[in-house]
Amino acid sequence: MSSGIQIKPKTAVQKSKTSLPHSPQPATKPKPSDRLNPKTIDPFSDYSRPASAFAAVYAKGGIPCRLVHGSVKHRLQWECLPETVPFDPLLVTLAEGLRETKHPYTFVSKEGFKELLMVDGATEKAIPLLPRLVPVLKAALAHPDDEVFGRGLDALVQLSAVVGPSLNDHLKHLLTNLSRRLMNKKFREKITVALQKLEQYGGKEIHENVSVKYSKGSIHT
Repeated sequence: MSSGIQIKPKTAVQKSKTSLPHSPQPATKPKPSDRLNPKTIDPFSDYSRPASAFAAVYAKGGIPCRLVHGSVKHRLQWECLPETVPFDPLLVTLAEGLRETKHPYTFVSKEGFKELLMVDGATEKAIPLLPRLVPVLKAALAHPDDEVFGRGLDALVQLSAVVGPSLNDHLKHLLTNLSRRLMNKKFREKITVALQKLEQYGGKEIHENVSVKYSKGSIHT
């Protein structure tokens, strides 16, 4: 007894449709970060999202310098003279990057912050940004990662060397984080040296307004 359902043979047109291979996906366009850092594995994959303002700007090609890999050491290559780059918002963005823990962000943010502060006229450009820079540096100094803390401490000393006494009124917001790490033998010497430099760059005002004193693992303001 035959079933009432009949299967018709496929026509030539139907066979050609079913045998067509899948059309290839369009090629992915290169991202700005590929141009900035061609030798580094692209961290902006589908499984990674920018973790900070710095990473987001870097992904869009907004940092005007790139990492150049050397046989001995790495260096930054600026796309334009650092003297011509507006400090606002780049210096703040680079400070944000100090909290990064992945390559190449760690190197680009650290070296970029340092080199930008070395240009002529850096003092006049950096002082107006202190109210925005201090909270960012404080976040780096409070970070649980030791390397992030170290980069934040170096950046604080570099900034103090450039802006001098202008930083004094902001130091009390930062010294608490230094005091906590001062109990760690790993950082005691580095923090002590940093505090001495802050006093040196801050001048007499640091004693009158901030009164930094450090002994036996504590800092008082």
